[in-house]
Amino acid sequence: MERKISSVAVIMGMTAIILGAFGAHALKKQLTVEELVTFETGVKYQMYHSLFLLFLGLTSLVTEKSKKMIFQLVIFGVIFFSGSIYLLATKTITGIDFKPLGIITPIGGTLLILGWIVLLWNILKDKR
Repeated sequence: MERKISSVAVIMGMTAIILGAFGAHALKKQLTVEELVTFETGVKYQMYHSLFLLFLGLTSLVTEKSKKMIFQLVIFGVIFFSGSIYLLATKTITGIDFKPLGIITPIGGTLLILGWIVLLWNILKDKR
């Protein structure tokens, strides 16, 4: 499980850097300042949670069962949160109104928070 979590963390981090560079260079002329800031928020949260998963893959403070749960919460959280933000921020380029997808942004945020809560719970209950 550790290898899987760490590998996904690295891929998420790498794609966050690629998307950040894409936003800073290719999208800079295409998006408004507000849309670009929104896009960058998605990139930041993706990067934060790639580092979170990297930690998760390397720590012994969390049970295997909890690692799996946190991993799933974070993966779906990033897809829902950052993914919906990417789509919402680029609607002027795509011409597609993704506003109905806006409801999944807070769902993604909630999943990310739950991942952190499960981590905290595991750390607090550790008796070492």
